[in-house]
Amino acid sequence: MSITAFCNATLVCPVAGVRDGGVLVRDGIIVAAGTIDIPADADVVDCAGKTLGPGIVDLGVFAIDRHAFRTGGIVRVALMPDGRPVLDDPGVVQRAALIGKPDLWIHPIAAATRGLAGAEMAEMAICASAGAKAVGTGKGWIADSGVMRRVLAYARDLDIAVVAHAEDGGLTQGAVATDGETATRLGLAAAPAIAEALAVARDLMLAEDTGARLHLRQVTTAAAFDLIRAAKRRGVAVTCGITPAHLHLSDIAVSDFRTYAHLSPPLRAESDRQAALAAVADGTIDVLASGHDPKGPEDKRLPFADSTPGMAGAETLLPLALMLVRDGRVTLDRLFALLAANPARVLGLDTGTLEPGKAADLMLFDADTPWQVDGTAFSGGGANTPFDGLPVQGRVLRVWKGGREI
Repeated sequence: MSITAFCNATLVCPVAGVRDGGVLVRDGIIVAAGTIDIPADADVVDCAGKTLGPGIVDLGVFAIDRHAFRTGGIVRVALMPDGRPVLDDPGVVQRAALIGKPDLWIHPIAAATRGLAGAEMAEMAICASAGAKAVGTGKGWIADSGVMRRVLAYARDLDIAVVAHAEDGGLTQGAVATDGETATRLGLAAAPAIAEALAVARDLMLAEDTGARLHLRQVTTAAAFDLIRAAKRRGVAVTCGITPAHLHLSDIAVSDFRTYAHLSPPLRAESDRQAALAAVADGTIDVLASGHDPKGPEDKRLPFADSTPGMAGAETLLPLALMLVRDGRVTLDRLFALLAANPARVLGLDTGTLEPGKAADLMLFDADTPWQVDGTAFSGGGANTPFDGLPVQGRVLRVWKGGREI
């Protein structure tokens, strides 16, 4: 039996709030939090007044980078199905679920359709039994409403969520930016922002009709947030997420053809960015994720229209998220609901808090440590971050997975 006592900490828990105290862990499980009695045979970790919270559950990453996740305080990731091979086979799903343990737990999101082609349903039930925690449409939208309805109905019967990309492909085909002044000035192929609301409206109606759980991985426009608010009031089982890039940047960031700001979905107008911040504050947005999709120079050092969308986001997720607390948008405990408890709930995982009985997936961080984002120092040299050079605050100090320090 191993016993570890974390003492002299500021605890942040999505359920219990923020308080001073400690956490007692026995055999990788939290047995007490707050005011604790420290057994004589316990290993003591002095947190020196720093903040101890649940490790981040990152919902929707496209690449596995252990160093980046450790640096970012991420202990569990939901892996998107867009890979080589696509996660549409139980054997591939099972391998993906096992390769990170014990330091990192990977929860695969299985492809909803074979090859993510949007036509024929994949073996969702078998993939779920192999370890998939959700099914997803990947980076694309299922255009066929009949196929999408069958996916949602089958997922409902399996009691797993459908993770959907919300952009009408008929409008976004060939586009690399959001229609507006910036795209016009730069001469970039652009799609109207309403492409997102159209996709959201259809998927919400299908989710309501089938009773399925729908998670819209990234929602970035005011019109789509209004649709989701209305659906939640009707009792539709919908959740939605966003990345820090769409909270802190607008389409102005693509000026000078800056390919590091070429993302999917593309950056939006300032009015939509403000709507996203309001959606975080009022609880419309449930999940804050990194969208970790690093690209090398061969994908980014190209003309903007030829570059590949994506950014390295794992190592900057916490400091960029803490900006929301400093700006008064959310409280610290609500932030950890967005980073840990809510994504765990979407995936059906019993984690993401400091409650007794939960796995001791912990992160110790200093919310005030200043540093400057330097993409060249990222894991693997993946410098493609639109936040390169930005001064931020907040550093992860130590990380534990199941009570074991990583």
